[in-house]
Amino acid sequence: MPDIPAETPSLIAAIDLGSNSFHMVLAKVDHGEIRILERLGDKVQLAAGLDEERNLSEEAIQRGLDCLRRFAQLIIGLPEGSVRIVGTNALREAVNRSEFIRRAEEIVGHPVEVISGREEARLIYLGVSHTLPDNPGRRLVADIGGGSTEFIIGQRFESQLRESLQMGCVSYTQRYFRDGKITPARYAQAYTAARLELMGIEYSLRRLGWQEAVGASGTIRAVGLAIQAAGLGGGEINPEGLAWLKRKIFKLGEVDKLELEGIKPDRRPIFPAGLAITEAIFEALELKQMTHSEGALREGVLYDLLGRHHHEDVRERTLSALMERCHVDIEQAARVEAKALKALEEVASSWELDDDWHRDLLLWAARVHEIGMDIAHYHYHKHGAYLIEHSDLPGFSRQDQQMLALLVRGHRRNIPQDKFAEFGDEGTKLLRLCVLLRFAILFHHIRGTSAMPQVKLKADGNIFAVQFPKGWLEANPLTQADFEQEAQWLKRIDVVLKVS
Repeated sequence: MPDIPAETPSLIAAIDLGSNSFHMVLAKVDHGEIRILERLGDKVQLAAGLDEERNLSEEAIQRGLDCLRRFAQLIIGLPEGSVRIVGTNALREAVNRSEFIRRAEEIVGHPVEVISGREEARLIYLGVSHTLPDNPGRRLVADIGGGSTEFIIGQRFESQLRESLQMGCVSYTQRYFRDGKITPARYAQAYTAARLELMGIEYSLRRLGWQEAVGASGTIRAVGLAIQAAGLGGGEINPEGLAWLKRKIFKLGEVDKLELEGIKPDRRPIFPAGLAITEAIFEALELKQMTHSEGALREGVLYDLLGRHHHEDVRERTLSALMERCHVDIEQAARVEAKALKALEEVASSWELDDDWHRDLLLWAARVHEIGMDIAHYHYHKHGAYLIEHSDLPGFSRQDQQMLALLVRGHRRNIPQDKFAEFGDEGTKLLRLCVLLRFAILFHHIRGTSAMPQVKLKADGNIFAVQFPKGWLEANPLTQADFEQEAQWLKRIDVVLKVS
């Protein structure tokens, strides 16, 4: 979770760790507009390094790290929050992704986030919508990646439906064209596999409908350019061009012979799989034409980052919608949030909770800590944690959701110390945020039915001290009992609660 500086930096960068390619864009922010200064890309083919146990090979990891060393030269010295790095399907799938992320972060000096398929789809749409004319109708966007394919229907700058399917040009190449031979039978297998994947979403896509179809990937660009070179279009994809291109690659028979205009040498090995997926999309959705957009995930990451600087953070909208959907007591959430942030101010320095993301995480947890009550009161903290961790929350990375879910899980009763430990060095700080959240909730246990006093807080190592006005606790035995019980819960995680 990168910190966001108080002022918009003059330079911002986005890095997309894709399953096929790594891409980076460096941009200058000028009067709220983004001007691209540099674009870099490299065919890393991370997905090709996944073995049957879904572990990334050391060779694939090294390819990725070598690419990041080149990227790092352009972002050295940029402040925290001005660079966002997102990993997609290959890192979602990789069992050993934490090893890659650790080594990558040492090179680039900025956090690496792994985002969900639907979050990837949202960012892709954001990138596309900012690089195409602002037409009023609905737009279908498809992005064929190395390991997954994203589909989005949106209008103007807002996506309305987001889907991610487990089909990509690298993974399908590994499965159907590993030795470079192109036969009608193998192509038919890849096409059929893609059609089966599409069956689960084609009805919902068609039901919403669209006025134009746009592709946002290297595959779409290559297919369109090859069709254009054959004189069958102006760069767009159409059924006639797809049929010609399919006959052409069957005749050539091998990926090494795909010397067609528009298909770069490094794309030849994955082109047949990409073509099969493209044809399946056209057939399933009965498309007549698809144009290409230069904007994609990395541009979407840039615009999302700029939005956070301009207080248009999609994460705020996401949590507001979640609270409304789960019928959260808004007044109680606001009381807990205010108290938690006030507590954070008092102990931030002594507990090393000075980063912006500490504040963000605490206020988000305060807002949504009761969402599990919409399912059942019994174990509602566990229900809430499950909802947060496993829901599609636009704007949040997987790690964001896991950390937020952990705070909600630990906000009452027993604190799962082992789960906090899984976050390594950050686990201690997360645990301290959890203590502050629990304090704020206990403080407002009476839910605003009576006035609460001013208290003083002090934190030192594993000691958390709360000082009430003299005689107040004795006059309010319920609060006194709450804090006595809390001292026992905190003792289990080696935190000493001193109440006076």
